[in-house]
Amino acid sequence: MSMLRIFDVASSAISAQSQRLNVVASNLSNADTVAGPDGTAYKARQVVFQTALMGPPGQQAASAGVRVSTITEDNTPGRRVLDPKHPSADEQGYVTYSNVNPVEEMVNMISASRSYQNSVEVMNTARNLLQKTLQMGQ
Repeated sequence: MSMLRIFDVASSAISAQSQRLNVVASNLSNADTVAGPDGTAYKARQVVFQTALMGPPGQQAASAGVRVSTITEDNTPGRRVLDPKHPSADEQGYVTYSNVNPVEEMVNMISASRSYQNSVEVMNTARNLLQKTLQMGQ
């Protein structure tokens, strides 16, 4: 595998983790939203990763990266709170909130952030090694 393939692999991971961070941010921003006029509340979303083979077109893949294959919705019901005076309350007086768990989302955010940082560190290390190699040839 070419040394330059490391940048392709790391950049695919950075891109995937960036999408994951965007989904987590969306989930966190909608954690306390209530059901809209259609009666459905915001549903938490999760990123699903998939291995992406990388290599020149027409040749066998020399390395594997990662990509986001889908973003799925969590179909668990949202929490219901009794609040008959709330404008979005149903006939029984319950308000349906989103099914986002802020604690899980914070853990997900920390994990995605660390993965992102690790990929950046891989790219920096590879760049430094290439620079040292070039300096040896001078």
